[in-house]
This record gives sequence, structure tokens and C-alpha cells, in this order.
Amino acid sequence: MTSVKRVLTGITTTGTPHLGNYVGAIAPCIEASTQADTESFLFLADYHALIKCQDPAMVKQSSREIAATWLALGLDTDNSVFYRQSDVPEIPELCWILSCSAAKGLMNRAHAYKAAVADNEAREADPDLGVTMGLFNYPVLMAADILMFKATHVPVGKDQIQHIEMARDIASRFNHHYGELLVLPEAVVDQETDVLLGLDGRKMSKSYGNTIPLFDAEKKLKKSINKIKTNLLEPGEAKDPDTSTVFQIWSAFATPSERSSMRREFEQGIAWGEAKKRLYELINDHLSEARGRYDVLMNNPEEIERVLQKGAIKAREHSAPLMKQIREAVGIASMA
Repeated sequence: MTSVKRVLTGITTTGTPHLGNYVGAIAPCIEASTQADTESFLFLADYHALIKCQDPAMVKQSSREIAATWLALGLDTDNSVFYRQSDVPEIPELCWILSCSAAKGLMNRAHAYKAAVADNEAREADPDLGVTMGLFNYPVLMAADILMFKATHVPVGKDQIQHIEMARDIASRFNHHYGELLVLPEAVVDQETDVLLGLDGRKMSKSYGNTIPLFDAEKKLKKSINKIKTNLLEPGEAKDPDTSTVFQIWSAFATPSERSSMRREFEQGIAWGEAKKRLYELINDHLSEARGRYDVLMNNPEEIERVLQKGAIKAREHSAPLMKQIREAVGIASMA
């Protein structure tokens, strides 16, 4: 068993990276990957994408955009393991082996499955209408992602804590039958990091269609920021920064002194147009250099692929030996 702090994070390849992805996952993970006491495993979750997206072009394009994003933002792939899920064949193999011992009753309690059933029942439809085995077995694949690399810490939002608990349950059940081969991971929920709000004031999410793409060109970025929903308070009227999407996004990118200064301006009645203009300038300055690197990478997919293949080799240095042990433990081994 590993004694090193090993952090694992994946992003599903079903859309274009947005500011919420950057603030909530990408930036913190890149920072963590620079720490001497941490091993970072970061991956493109393209098998997970197939659960909710049957558009091959979108999955492929999203994989390219997400990989380019990590690299443009400065991920040191020499100091981390950066790979595409589908390049590690041991992951789906482990998923099947774990499926043979994971309890169906545990899968029945998964939030995504329960939500789909509840929605069908509310419409008086068949409870399993539109539910694929991919959706139903999603927690097992996520468990395989985590357990394959003996991750000790998995950063998640509050809504995904259940998946880590299920991974622990699945691992415990496997270890009980076959020996202590799998490491039980811990969920890491950063209470300090707020969920970034989107254009309509709800959580920034691809499913809501309210995102601000991370590397949009300057004109598009400005246009998106101008669409952020605000109230009807006029210039000169005090505005509450704590209920403002504009201020919340500002806070995610600003220094403490910039945050304090903007809070005062809100209380003094800054015009919404001026606040959005300042927000655009702050974000654009923050991302302009990375945007340039992103554009270069997007025009050079061969370089992205080279990095991913290098990452796959590093990933399999971990996955192949463990898979050999697991195969032998369950009785699938050479007779020689």
C-alpha cells in the first residue's frame, strides 16, 4: 500500500471548459501537483462521457479542448500523471471485476440513478425509461478510476461525496474476498471554494447552458460577461456584493485587496456596466497568456496526443502491475 498522498481528479469530456471548471477543479489541482508531498493523477474521463453523450464529434472535440486547457494553464506533466482514461485498458477490466462483487443494492442508492427513476415516476413513465447500464454502473467505473491508482485523496464537490463512499464500500467488499489489494480513498471537499455562479445566477454548469467558456476570444468573453444577470439598481444605489454573481466571480479571480476594494465600490453604488467592464478586464488579464498557449495547442493536436501517450505509459506503469495482482487474486492467471 502506498504511504504517499496521492490525489486523483478527472474531468468528463462532454463540453468546453468554463470558468467554473477552472476555479473549482483545474487551478487547485495544478497547484496541488506542485507540492512535494503529493502525487497527482489527472485524467480525461472519456468513458464517462459516453454515459450522457452519444455524439462522437463532441466527445473528441471536448477531449482535445480539455487536454489543451490543462496544458495551457501550466500543468507540469513531468511532475504528474496526465492521461486519457481510454488509454488505460486496465481501468475497464477492473471495472468489470469490481462489478462482479459490487452489490446491486448499493447501485440502486446512487443519486444519479435515483434522480432518473424519480423523474420517470413523476411523469408516470416506466421507472427505468432511458436509464442505460452506463448510468446505472457509473459508480463502479468511478471506483475503478480511483482504485486502479491507489488514490488516497479525491477532490469532489459535496454532491459527489457519495461516489467516494461507494468506492470505499466496493473496495472493502473486494478486499474482504481477495485480500488487501485496494486502497480506500478519502473524499476531499474544499469548504473554502464556493461553486462559481453562471450567467443566470445558478451554479455554472454545462447542463444549465449558463457557462462562460474559459478561453473564448476577447470579444466573446466580454459579451458573455455582459450577459450576467443583475438586478435593476441604478448607478449610485448601494448593491449587495454577497448576492451578486458579478462580485462572486470577481472574488474568484481577484487578490484580497482587489476584493476589498470592489466590495467598497458595490456598497458605494458602482454601475453594473462598470462592474462588468472591470470584471472582464480582470479575467482577460488573468487568462490572456494561457489563452495564447491554448490556441497554439488547439492548432497542434499532434502535440496534445504526444503528451497524452506519454501520460498513458506512466499511468500503465501503475495500473498494469496492480491488474496482474488482481487477476491472480481472483483466479484469472497463467497456468504455467
